[in-house]
Amino acid sequence: MKVILNQDIENLGEIGDIKEVAPGYARNYLLPKKLVMVYNEKTAGMLQKRQAEILAIKEQKRLASRSLKEKIEAEALVITMPAGNNGKLYGAVTNHSVADELLKKGIEIDRKKIEVPGRSIKSVGNYKVVIHLYEKEEAILKCAVEAQVVTSSEEKKSEDGEARKPRARRQRVETEPATAEEQAAAFEAAVNRGQLN
Repeated sequence: MKVILNQDIENLGEIGDIKEVAPGYARNYLLPKKLVMVYNEKTAGMLQKRQAEILAIKEQKRLASRSLKEKIEAEALVITMPAGNNGKLYGAVTNHSVADELLKKGIEIDRKKIEVPGRSIKSVGNYKVVIHLYEKEEAILKCAVEAQVVTSSEEKKSEDGEARKPRARRQRVETEPATAEEQAAAFEAAVNRGQLN
């Protein structure tokens, strides 16, 4: 079924696009929500009249995309994570964590549009993250991943063992006394404890 999009629809297209969709998808979802119009002579004429308005909307998106690109590329993102001595992270930097860090700086980006090298960063270093904006516009975000600094008081605690979780104690397994004297002493100790009559 041929339809005209009334607004931007993710994974389908943007306002004014003419698309071919499954009839069930159009009848059950797109048409009831007024996201699309069925393509025919009447709606094609309406689209022609709205063409200037649609082009203005698209131009606005391009300008917003360019300004967002400048803002992203001007910012250098620093992400601090716990890491081992060899620089390997105790986790990973993903598109989700990059989106969260950008949001803290007032830049809202859909995490699906963020492309982290190798899908996730697993070691300390400097990286370039690609952010897909409007149409084919892309922004390159400089991202520095640094090891989390451990304070001297935390180091002292870990050396003293105070910060560590107590390990479960192993239960002592008593072995059979080997000599006759040891057996007699064990028997006498058991009597004194009231284990034997």
